Amino acid sequence: MIDTSKYILYSGGLKGAETEFGINAEKWGLREINFSYKGHHMDRVKDVCILTDEELKQGDISMAIVSRHMNRTYAEAEKIRKVIQSIFHIVNKGQQIFAVGWIQPDNTVKGGTGWAVELAKFFNKPVSVFDQDKNSWFTWNGSEWVPDL
Repeated sequence: MIDTSKYILYSGGLKGAETEFGINAEKWGLREINFSYKGHHMDRVKDVCILTDEELKQGDISMAIVSRHMNRTYAEAEKIRKVIQSIFHIVNKGQQIFAVGWIQPDNTVKGGTGWAVELAKFFNKPVSVFDQDKNSWFTWNGSEWVPDL
């Protein structure tokens, strides 16, 4: 039997995968912490940690760098900045990162958690992605995505 007291789900509590991860964490008896900030709308409001402006600044990075690294442009860069900053806390606290999205040919992940995947790779943390097109899990081995068997 797994000792679930040793595991914590760090999330942003948004609709979709984050809410589903939270629902399942609760079913399995895992502790859950959802990072948020003033003005942020969440669907899952269990165990919310509101980040201060000072804490958000810890995850600050130029949106030009994010855009270049992700090979995408962000039309509302200032609106997404706090999301990017809060993702830093999720990845920084986590020991292993799981995401749902679409693995792109450039090895980035399209979807709301794409930046979390990139940070996990940068921080050398284990990271797995459920690719919605392939309907399968993949794990980053340091240079490419490999299918989980």
